[in-house]
Amino acid sequence: MASPTTDTAPQPLPPSPSALTIALAGAISLACALGLGRFAFTPLLPLMVQDGLVDLRFGSWLATLNYIGYLLGALSCMALPFVLHKRSTQQLRQLTLPLLRGGLIGTTLLLFVMALPLPSLWALARTVAGIVSAWVFVYTTAWCLEQLAVRQANQLGGLIYAGPGIGIAVSGLLVSKMALWQAHAQLIWAVIGTAAIALSAFVWHITARVHRHEQRQAPASAPQAAPIASSALQRRTIHWSSEQVLLAIAYGFAGFGYIITATYLPVIARTVMPGSPWIALFWPIFGLAVAVGAASTRFIAPWRDRRTLLILSYLLQALGVVLPLWLPNSIGFILGSILLGLPFTALTLFAVQEVRRLLPEHAAPFIGAITTLYGIGQIAGPPMVVWILGRASSQQQGFALALSVAAATLVIGAALFLFLRLRYPIRTT
Repeated sequence: MASPTTDTAPQPLPPSPSALTIALAGAISLACALGLGRFAFTPLLPLMVQDGLVDLRFGSWLATLNYIGYLLGALSCMALPFVLHKRSTQQLRQLTLPLLRGGLIGTTLLLFVMALPLPSLWALARTVAGIVSAWVFVYTTAWCLEQLAVRQANQLGGLIYAGPGIGIAVSGLLVSKMALWQAHAQLIWAVIGTAAIALSAFVWHITARVHRHEQRQAPASAPQAAPIASSALQRRTIHWSSEQVLLAIAYGFAGFGYIITATYLPVIARTVMPGSPWIALFWPIFGLAVAVGAASTRFIAPWRDRRTLLILSYLLQALGVVLPLWLPNSIGFILGSILLGLPFTALTLFAVQEVRRLLPEHAAPFIGAITTLYGIGQIAGPPMVVWILGRASSQQQGFALALSVAAATLVIGAALFLFLRLRYPIRTT
């Protein structure tokens, strides 16, 4: 019979999750919110058109509303410290997990809303899905990078950004497989929502384990963090240099440059190669390339000039955008998907690293600023396509012109980074 002392002794917790598990949880979180919540719409759009649920014009506006939502979500994350300026840094930090989890719950519920035969709700659902996906992106990144730093495993940070690519690949393959079974788009939305439940449950489990360990190990006499009102006010008065403004503009071009292909790739492929068995695979190939590109960033030397890497990333994406125009066959679309996908999330990492080099003490507000410009670039893409298609002699000609404009935008962005590299060389001491 156990003694009273044994009965009341606290049970030991399982070991704290490893750094690799933390990175995996981060990747799965982004796979759910971005790969499923945001980008499952891309392979489903042609099926929704085929099922008579939407036309291309309405589908384009649904995509635009999602990008507007993402921009609003990013702005809300940036504004939170100012709105809650009387809270301490520690109190704000405690909001990270609730907002991350709330974003995952919202993503899952809104996927099921898209499965309902209620088109009047879809516009609201896609807008709010954009907002909560931004929350998941921002707070997953913050939580995971902090946990990796505690475990001295910063080199695993790139694995987190493989998550969107994994989600894109999985959702793309799922959509293509169910389309072969003649499944309707609304059923596929429901299946993707069910997958989001499983992914969210895993992330919830890992974050809960870490949170329990932090509570158990936190010293009882930990000093309270100072209120952040003064630091917030200080951040408001920061003046950005010409170099920083040009960086933000150049990064904004990336949002416009990729979004047309990322929104319409299966639709464009069906227009150029009707009946091809490869059409359903181009989007999953793009997703796998995103994952590989993000994971490979851990092998890039930290001393490399991030502006050079951004130039290469932009030029690769520009080539990926126009390659299907030069090679309007399966090879052109496969190579284009790979070249567009490889730098997709890697260039975000490079841009954030460049911001931290320029503004090591005040990086967060500027990261919010460049994310805002990136979001504006995304929003501009689908309306431009609708405008061009309304004036083109054929859908194929309209998409060709839109893709050419997108590629030119990426080349301009690369030229801006080249100018920054030449005008503001990094001086080593």
